[in-house]
Amino acid sequence: MTVKKEKAKGFLALNSGSSSLKFALYLDEQEKESMVGRCEQIGTGGNVRIKDIEGQPLVLPKTYSLDTHEAAMQVVLDAMAYFFPDIEVQAVGHRVVHGGRSFDGPIFITPKVLENLERLVKLAPLHEPHNIAGIHAAMEAFPGVPQIACFDTAFHRSQSFVDNAFAIPYHYYEEGILRYGFHGLSYEYINAEVARLAPELHQGKVVVAHLGNGASLCAIEAGRSKASTMGFTAIDGLPMGTRCGQLDPGVILHFLETEGMSIKDLNRILYKESGLLGLSGGLSNDMRVLTEAGTEAAQRAIDYFTHKVCAGVASMAAAMQGINLLVFTAGIGEHSSLVRRKVCEGLAWLGVSLDDISNTQGKGTRLISAKDSKFKVMVIPTDEEVIIVRATRALLAEKAVAEVC
Repeated sequence: MTVKKEKAKGFLALNSGSSSLKFALYLDEQEKESMVGRCEQIGTGGNVRIKDIEGQPLVLPKTYSLDTHEAAMQVVLDAMAYFFPDIEVQAVGHRVVHGGRSFDGPIFITPKVLENLERLVKLAPLHEPHNIAGIHAAMEAFPGVPQIACFDTAFHRSQSFVDNAFAIPYHYYEEGILRYGFHGLSYEYINAEVARLAPELHQGKVVVAHLGNGASLCAIEAGRSKASTMGFTAIDGLPMGTRCGQLDPGVILHFLETEGMSIKDLNRILYKESGLLGLSGGLSNDMRVLTEAGTEAAQRAIDYFTHKVCAGVASMAAAMQGINLLVFTAGIGEHSSLVRRKVCEGLAWLGVSLDDISNTQGKGTRLISAKDSKFKVMVIPTDEEVIIVRATRALLAEKAVAEVC
């Protein structure tokens, strides 16, 4: 008698952007992805990068023209069929940038949920449509497989009125014009890691600096989001790679009334031509390039960025009336010892000091503050995909228990 071999259980995390599709495959209960990939430059030909659990490149036997997100999804399907033919996908978890007020945690995607997500497009027009496109592509690729939405805004729904309101007529707050905050999946991961590594600090006052091409800060008090620098959109707060960050609304009025700019012009300038790129005179939005350039323009951008991060950290500490731990994460936060040093030097008045060797020579998760520092400073690499998979597994488990009961 032939015994049919049981297939391994696979869980897929998808992060669909305007011109990219990131994916990660996890087997059974593993927290380390067995395969991770990225389809980039969708719509303009594109390229594909895939790695295995050891970080070694995986190469598919054919090339792809990534004209659409559906074509990128075919890459995911082919990669799984080629490298993991014996797995059965149990569920697909999606990063969704905006959950509005309605969604404060992961949820199974139903036609009603999709309808509500469509209504949120006006709040995140540069991100939400691509998240939804990724969902539709996955639903077509994996018919009958549960699809779960995980929201970047959900982590911040614990914030109070004074922390998430704008000082405009109150009826706008009731209509949903408020500070939603973003990067919530990243903050959720760091929050869990702090709880695991330093539970006594987790119960205190933590500021997390998610510094990458998109950048923000979050004040986390006793494990809950207290305040964040990003606001109604993902353009507010800190300067970023190409986004301006905090800006006097009068500048927008000036551009509209005096310069005669269109909404399209404003979107281009504020989202695509500002931040590190704009401050450096168009040199680069990449902190590595700016650090190595050694030019006055590059230094100007670095100084402005670190100055605003310092001010933001102080603001987050003020929201909690104290700080016990500062965590650096994301591309710049994890890899730029220069930025970490300059930020901490700017916060020396709060009593922080760095261990220079740990800051410059260490790798991965580590403590980088000196023994005499008034509060701790850590570097913790973030992992949004594993948060998506954890949420996906948890929802499936809850559903199974509910069905039994």
